[in-house]
Amino acid sequence: MSLDTTSKILSKVSRQRWPRHIAIIMDGNGRWAQQQDLPRVEGHRAGVNSVRRVTEECARLEIEQLTLYCLSSENWKRPQQEIDFLMHLLQQYMIEERPTIMENNVRVLMIGRRTNIPKQVLKELDLTVKMSSSNHGMWLNLAINYGARAELVDAVRAIGEKIAGDELTLNEIDEKTISDHLYTAGLDDPDLLVRTAGEMRISNFLLWQISYAEIWVTDKCWPDFDEATLHQAINDFAGRNRKYGGLRT
Repeated sequence: MSLDTTSKILSKVSRQRWPRHIAIIMDGNGRWAQQQDLPRVEGHRAGVNSVRRVTEECARLEIEQLTLYCLSSENWKRPQQEIDFLMHLLQQYMIEERPTIMENNVRVLMIGRRTNIPKQVLKELDLTVKMSSSNHGMWLNLAINYGARAELVDAVRAIGEKIAGDELTLNEIDEKTISDHLYTAGLDDPDLLVRTAGEMRISNFLLWQISYAEIWVTDKCWPDFDEATLHQAINDFAGRNRKYGGLRT
């Protein structure tokens, strides 16, 4: 990748200081719609365009992994009409974005519980995952019906079953054991966590995995998040000193 294909802001930053794994809490779709005097669902529709832009740009920049918080396990509390629309958008995205996913050599993975997700949506999601499995580019991890506490509960249950079956002992349990039983098993932990709409919450997202992630917050609502904003987040990340509990160097 030549420097003339990146923005000026990134061309001044050493590639070695870029994040390898970016996780994004995509917030503010409804707020954006309200600001535009539009129904909330139009905010979600506009948010899909940002997903496309950011995914393509991360793939172009050769970011290794991108994890998007698409639907939390708490989102089922929203009005049924909004949930139905979100499921429709997800199904539509899985179908319409396949050519783009394949062209960008992206590998798709779902993290989260499959329960409550309509069968037709799962069918299209599984097909996209299967079609992209032979790609060798960026991992696009879609957190759908995801909750970090539920993830930890599922991990503990899976480990407990192995102990009960004499496949594992208590003394063998370490941090790697837990990581290997999370939905994200095999993936690197995020280096950079981005949250939009100015919110200062983690919202039950990747609680184990973001232990040492740098957090970057923008006041922009997700539909307004563009390539330039992504570049700014990467640039700011590159300027931070990651100590991991040690002394500043």
